Amino acid sequence: MKCPFCGHNEDKVIDSRSSEEGRSIRRRRECLNCQRRFTTYENIEESALMVIKKDGRREPFDRKKILSGVTKACEKRPISTEQLEALADKIEYTLQSKFEKEVPSREVGELLMELLYKMDEVAYVRFASVYRQFKDINQFMKELKDLLNHNK
Repeated sequence: MKCPFCGHNEDKVIDSRSSEEGRSIRRRRECLNCQRRFTTYENIEESALMVIKKDGRREPFDRKKILSGVTKACEKRPISTEQLEALADKIEYTLQSKFEKEVPSREVGELLMELLYKMDEVAYVRFASVYRQFKDINQFMKELKDLLNHNK
C-alpha cells in the first residue's frame, strides 16, 4: 500500500476490524518511512448499482456523491467523519440489499433523508432544502413545521 503522505510503498498493519456489517475490513496502517498513520478499506466488489435519474438517465451509484452531499449538510455540526462514513455504508448496503441492478434516485434521496433525520435534524433540514428544491420560504417553513410536529 502506498503511503498517502510520502509515497513510500512499505507499511505495517496496526489494527484490522470488520466494518459495514462485515462487508469490508478497515485497516489502520503505519508507514515504515515517515511513521504517519492512515486508514484503508478492503471491500467486496459488487456489481455496479445504476441510479435512474429523474430525467431517465442512468449513472453508476457513487458513494462519493453521498459523502459529498452529507458532508455539506453536516458542516459545522457535531458529526464525525466516522459517522458520515457509517451513514454512506448504511445507504450503500441498504440499496444493494433492496435493489438488484437499478435504483431510482428518489429512493436514494429519501433513504438518505430518513437516516440524516435520525442523525441530526439541522443537517436534515439543510439537505432537504437542496434535495426538495424549496422554491420559497413557505415551503421551507412547512418542512420546519412538519419537523416540529413530528418531534411532539
